[in-house]
Amino acid sequence: MNRIPRISFTLAGLLFAVMANGLAQAHADTAHPWPTNEVTETLQQRIAPPPGFRRVPLPENSFGDWLRNLPLKPSGSPVLLYTGAHKWRQDVHAAVIDIDVGKRDLQQCADAIMRLRAEWLWATGQKGDIAFNYTGGGRVPFSRWAKGERPSESGKSWRRKAKADSSYASFRRYMIQVFAYAGTYSLERELKAVPRSEIDVGDVFIKGGFPGHAVLVADMVENEATGEKRFLLIQSYMPAQDMHVLVNPADTSSPWYTANVKGPLKTPEWTFPEGSLHRWP
Repeated sequence: MNRIPRISFTLAGLLFAVMANGLAQAHADTAHPWPTNEVTETLQQRIAPPPGFRRVPLPENSFGDWLRNLPLKPSGSPVLLYTGAHKWRQDVHAAVIDIDVGKRDLQQCADAIMRLRAEWLWATGQKGDIAFNYTGGGRVPFSRWAKGERPSESGKSWRRKAKADSSYASFRRYMIQVFAYAGTYSLERELKAVPRSEIDVGDVFIKGGFPGHAVLVADMVENEATGEKRFLLIQSYMPAQDMHVLVNPADTSSPWYTANVKGPLKTPEWTFPEGSLHRWP
């Protein structure tokens, strides 16, 4: 969702930054440095393909390969809000991603997608490619942040205001700023539209605006006999909450959505019109 830009950090935000620093110290060199459980299942371990389907091959260390190996919270875990309270709807998720949501109402729908994209770039040694557009139109790369520069609320001007810091903790503070000043409006314009027939893991269904929403294609399977493709979706929502794998309201027996259809995509809490599928450039 989009929101009015935050002007300053709250005490909770500072505590989140401290938490990020602690996570960095313990897990900075792992592919997923934020699981809260010692023993976790991955998305592909928990959610099996439908009968007759197999997972599509993906290059090792690709965004799609990384997504299908996201760690999950234990089966049956509720979706929690950033406050720790239960989300009012507990009927929209098939699994909960084991990743922190923070203590502020920031990591909402587009933010969660940008977080996962940036974490993958970080984990695969592509830190120089971490950059997002602000709603105000400016391009904000982590590389400049790491040098101690800080962007304006529009992202169009910069000032040197901090010591150089390229650590994981600094990256997490950068992402908090991105959450505050970017959203569906800016992300939709940053991505390029693709036809549903070309859907791939890592693509984004998005409606930019005020309000807007976005969900991420997290995995895909294919029926070798018929060629039919199906996919899984991850979302956060408003207010900020645990990222979760969505159920399919058209088929309550399976979270897999079919790709071989035209028209709107109906998810439990949003319907995306035809033409909503986008891809990272």
